[in-house]
Amino acid sequence: KHKPRPLVVICDVSGSMARYSRLFLYLMHSLVHGTARIETFVFGTRLTRITPALRDGDLDTAVARASELVLDWSGGTRIGESLRSFNYRWSRRVSGHGAVALIISDGWDRGDQDVLGVEIRRLRRNVHRLIWLNPLAGSPSYQPLVRGIQTILPHVDEMLPLHNLESMAQLAGKLGAVRR
Repeated sequence: KHKPRPLVVICDVSGSMARYSRLFLYLMHSLVHGTARIETFVFGTRLTRITPALRDGDLDTAVARASELVLDWSGGTRIGESLRSFNYRWSRRVSGHGAVALIISDGWDRGDQDVLGVEIRRLRRNVHRLIWLNPLAGSPSYQPLVRGIQTILPHVDEMLPLHNLESMAQLAGKLGAVRR
């Protein structure tokens, strides 16, 4: 019997991701309604679990409820501290049993890079696959030059672009294969 792996989505809603945040919340809402065993989180300077809010059947209501929970929407970015919060508070509950973790972020980070390095390694050890989704990676001229991405890249299984409908369709196919 095939049982899909749990899915964990951790999405950046900081200021540098403002133009993508609502679209990614819509994506997360559709994942919550189309996927069993999923947990969703967002972060800027702190981590916020939004799975219960996204369970509302009405898309606009769910997104409004989720955005009300987030105190640091369009603020700064502290990826390492947010991952630390996930690792210590949520990882055992939601990453067990070989979860696939998706992190959606541009990698711009104002936090401590040593903390980011420790926490991304810890997260990688606790999941079956770690996939980084970057909306900037879809540009032909994109290069992973920011410190956050350079700290993270050695520890992810894949970094994929997530910038248009075609990249979302490719992600859906990849998730179907990875979660089996």
